[in-house]
Amino acid sequence: MNTISIIGAGIGGLTLGNVLKQNGYDFTIYESAPEIKPVGAGIMMAVNAMQIFDKLGLKEKIEKAGNKIHRITLSNESMKPFSKTEILELEKQYNSCNVAIHRAELQRILAENLNERSIQLNYSLQKIEKKENYILDFENGNQIESTIVFGADGIKSSIRDQILKAGSIRSSGQKCWRGLVDFELPEQYHHEAFEMWGKGKRFGFVKISEKKVYWYACINEKCFSRYSEIAYIFRDFDDLVLNLIEATAKENIICNSISDLTPIPKWYTENLCLIGDAAHATTPNMGQGACQAIEDAYVIGRLLEKNKDFNAIFEEFQKIRRKKVDYIVSTSRSIGKISQWEHGNSLRNFMMRLIPESISQKMAKKIIELDI
Repeated sequence: MNTISIIGAGIGGLTLGNVLKQNGYDFTIYESAPEIKPVGAGIMMAVNAMQIFDKLGLKEKIEKAGNKIHRITLSNESMKPFSKTEILELEKQYNSCNVAIHRAELQRILAENLNERSIQLNYSLQKIEKKENYILDFENGNQIESTIVFGADGIKSSIRDQILKAGSIRSSGQKCWRGLVDFELPEQYHHEAFEMWGKGKRFGFVKISEKKVYWYACINEKCFSRYSEIAYIFRDFDDLVLNLIEATAKENIICNSISDLTPIPKWYTENLCLIGDAAHATTPNMGQGACQAIEDAYVIGRLLEKNKDFNAIFEEFQKIRRKKVDYIVSTSRSIGKISQWEHGNSLRNFMMRLIPESISQKMAKKIIELDI
């Protein structure tokens, strides 16, 4: 009898749990935190992720808890748009739409759909060893043996470090503040994700529920190392930006450096497989980090419908997913650089304006089309 362990109860680990449950498998998710609590404020679930949640019977719950987004707009500091991507056509085609939601709400919906006993909190993995099976030692003193292990433990994956010994975390040279605030946005922004590009910095915001707005402010660290006040750094942006920043309580703002993972040759070894950020962490510039972890879980589920041999599945899974994931990691890294140019911004914005809507649609379609 296979015992299946998933390390990490982030969005990838919880989605994988839902997928395994749908396929009739027993499993346990081990999470280091003492509770599943919000990290990262808001998140956008793109059409690719929402199609998968539809198949898991969770789409309506997620739409209800979040806010539907029909358009993505890029603008200069004064909110003068130079690029708009309309999602309505794609929504019709895939019967799903982008949903902006509080990360904690999404995790709650995913966790509530699982049996309580299948999630073990306060289980921080200290050591993993391959004997006949995998021996997992946790910081709380517990040791368990597991036949199959999934590493859904993020960019700093201890499973990747200990077993696959691959991948290095690379900095983008950018840092990002994320904020959550009760704020009445002008109505025209209720169903769009809006991002402003400035010199060496950008600011984005999106409504995630009836009252809440999620915003983020990214800067090139070397440009602004002297300043610590976000409001001061973004003083040349539209007043709406300053109003959002100033309305946000300090404890509702988090700050992180932005990094990704160098591509690793293999995401799996005997009876063990990495998913999501543990395998292919990306910068957040395409809003696809969590969405790609969700796609990983979905593809594993589809393969399990035809085959019960986990090792054959892991090999096939990487073959199917590799190309798309590598494209997203490298494209997202490039977008991060272009969006935070320090010189020649009006030329950049002019060039962006010349990109036809059909090209933006094509790129969006490439990302939201499922691999299998």
